[in-house]
Amino acid sequence: MAKGFELEGTVKVIDEIQTFASGFSKREFVVEVEDGKYPQSIKFECVKDKTSLTDGLQIGDSVKVSFDIRGNEYNGRYYVNLNAWKVEKAGGAGGAGAPAQGGDQGFGDQGAPPSNLNEPPGGYGRDSGSPDDDDIPF
Repeated sequence: MAKGFELEGTVKVIDEIQTFASGFSKREFVVEVEDGKYPQSIKFECVKDKTSLTDGLQIGDSVKVSFDIRGNEYNGRYYVNLNAWKVEKAGGAGGAGAPAQGGDQGFGDQGAPPSNLNEPPGGYGRDSGSPDDDDIPF
């Protein structure tokens, strides 16, 4: 599933970089997309060195985000992250960040997932480098 996606919208939120004890870091940001009568707020995450892609962005900037969809299962529950790997200001001005994970993921009255879910799925938290180095099919 190496298909990439693109989405255009306006930057609504840019969170601080989160760094974990394992050395893994991520940054989340939200892009608002017009969708008829009800705009959609789409949360992305940037991981590792891609956190710098959001450095030049400001709230209100129009952007085009290139991303992959990543999913995992934990204790019978399924989670999806939009992993941004390229962010461009509208009009083709230079690249900015990559996405991060976390925030409110619709856990309802059950609260947030266990804190260890803040560690990345797949190969992101390992010293192996690329998430493609693991053998997990998603």
